[in-house]
Amino acid sequence: MINTSALQDTPVVTREEETTYEQRVNKVFSAYEGNESELIPILQEVQKEFGYVPEYAINKIAEFLRLPEATVFGVTTFYAQFKLVPTGRNIVKVCRGTACYVRGGARILQEVESQLGIKPGETTPDLEYSVETVACIGACALSPAVVINDHVHGRLTPQKVKAILDTSRSNGPKDE
Repeated sequence: MINTSALQDTPVVTREEETTYEQRVNKVFSAYEGNESELIPILQEVQKEFGYVPEYAINKIAEFLRLPEATVFGVTTFYAQFKLVPTGRNIVKVCRGTACYVRGGARILQEVESQLGIKPGETTPDLEYSVETVACIGACALSPAVVINDHVHGRLTPQKVKAILDTSRSNGPKDE
């Protein structure tokens, strides 16, 4: 087992859940031959299947590819696309680019944190929302801006952020 602080918030898996995890991981493996070069595509498929890369999967991937767990964990933590803890069904990305910064991006981030009760890199306990900050979303003319799932919201004020999140919460989770 990997013993690292990066996994401290990883959910504990029961025996029944482990059986389900194993079935789901084996389903991913069925499309691969077990070559070391398949590590990243397998990690991508596992994350697609679970919404993150569970510790259990890291162990099984290492076995399947005949790699040390540390290698699989190292690749998983190197790339920002891989998550070690579950993420929310709705991802709120707050732009920290220059245009957003000078037009009040810090206030927008504060409002998102206040409304959701979490900070960047965290997920709400009900797994509805995760907050991330990004260097730039490429919508400088709309700054300050956020992206919720794949929808850009621009020319924001703290009041608009509250209204957008209130609407998002009342409409339920994003369409899958």
